[in-house]
Amino acid sequence: MKTIMDQEAMNRTLKRIAHEIIEHHKTLDNVVLVGIKTRGEFLAERIKTKIQEIESVELPVEVLDITFYRDDLSKKSVDPQVKEQMIMGDLTDQNIVIVDDVLYTGRTVRAAMDALLDQYRPARIQLAVLVDRGHRELPIRADYVGKNIPTAKSEQVSVRLSEVDSEDSVQLLKQ
Repeated sequence: MKTIMDQEAMNRTLKRIAHEIIEHHKTLDNVVLVGIKTRGEFLAERIKTKIQEIESVELPVEVLDITFYRDDLSKKSVDPQVKEQMIMGDLTDQNIVIVDDVLYTGRTVRAAMDALLDQYRPARIQLAVLVDRGHRELPIRADYVGKNIPTAKSEQVSVRLSEVDSEDSVQLLKQ
């Protein structure tokens, strides 16, 4: 196991991502952060806080559960539970920034886009990830990347957040 990011490094990284989001939008009036459940939602909240500290603007944050949009659903669970979608606002004509912890094959992001496009017609969809580990299977890339970590397919990137795991860190695990 190798620690890639500690709490301080993660905090700096999220602050940089917040600055990049601010720089890439003329106005933040129609920007919505959409965190992919589970760790993406907490990262989206942290980015929202950073943007609020920098610009004194409070962005809306939505949470997206992509369970039923995954192409590997049959492998994940025999009896998945139907849950009501957590999106509260209308995302039509909004600039959406999907937030997730790790970008790997691209399948999670594709599922998130499918879920959003099933119900809304956003002006634009962007992607912010804490870690990009490579090995894409779909032509998807992040607009905002905290850290690129070249990995072997046999390795695993573990993002730990205090809200879920009682600590903040990113670790590279060898299998």
